[in-house]
Amino acid sequence: MRVVFVMDDLEVLHVEGDSTVAMMREATARGFEVSWCHPRALFVQDGTPWAMVEQVRVNMEAPYFERQGASTMDLRVADAIFMRKDPPFDMTYVMATYVLDLAREDVVMVNDPWGLKLFNEKLWAMHFAEFQPPTLLCNDAHRIRAFVEEQPHGAVLKPWDGNGGRGVVKTAAGDPNLPVLIELLTGEGKDFVIAQGFVPAVSKGDKRILLIDGEPVGAILRVPGEGDHRANMHVGASVEATTLSDADKAICDALAPHLRAHGQIFVGIDVIGGMLTEINVTSPTGFREVERLSGERLEARLLDCVVDKIQARQADSR
Repeated sequence: MRVVFVMDDLEVLHVEGDSTVAMMREATARGFEVSWCHPRALFVQDGTPWAMVEQVRVNMEAPYFERQGASTMDLRVADAIFMRKDPPFDMTYVMATYVLDLAREDVVMVNDPWGLKLFNEKLWAMHFAEFQPPTLLCNDAHRIRAFVEEQPHGAVLKPWDGNGGRGVVKTAAGDPNLPVLIELLTGEGKDFVIAQGFVPAVSKGDKRILLIDGEPVGAILRVPGEGDHRANMHVGASVEATTLSDADKAICDALAPHLRAHGQIFVGIDVIGGMLTEINVTSPTGFREVERLSGERLEARLLDCVVDKIQARQADSR
């Protein structure tokens, strides 16, 4: 098997906690040919998608990455391509999905670039509004303020294209800073912002549920640190073991056919108090936390799924 990871530079990875590293280790252990490249290394010539890739073996111990030489690769000859570039979802990311589009008919994609372009992580959840807290996407200061003042527990304001808890603020009716917060987040009305009714259950944790090919396979609970409403590991939230409630399972069941239809093989959804807040498709994480808490190695389940899809594709082509 020949697999390519489109991702951040090896030097910036947190080896002990990165889900992409876990995937690369699993692929190496199975004897796959593992290569990686940054999105900047992609290019198209005469309709063919290419990349300057570096073959690498990924180990459990130092040296973690054994570099084995760089080469130019026609991406269509890969068996699977993992798009694992971390957010933000900027124009470099978008351009990478356009290049990968040219290989998607020949290669198993994790995740399919067509779906990555189509669905924003915060906005896709709006297609399932029956599972969401009250939510508004808007750039009008008066409408945002009215929405906030209607929420019994206050509201959270966040950039529609943010990640890692950056720029997320909690406010409420009577907050003297509310007009300024709206002004700053909307760039004085130029930028859209998401306003969402605050869910008090976040104090008990924000549940990250991991799905492989639409099936929930693991979950962790991210509990905000003292004095912070944000349940993001990037800003210091602690991680605990958890299980799925009936409400969580109902959300997963509703999402599953849509994830499969759009080729979103590895997805992480965020659920607070049984309500859906985000559908993370660009570079979801959580493998290492699940392994630490339960001992289960979800990277093996993901690779099993990918191998099955590769073999099914090969059988269809015969």
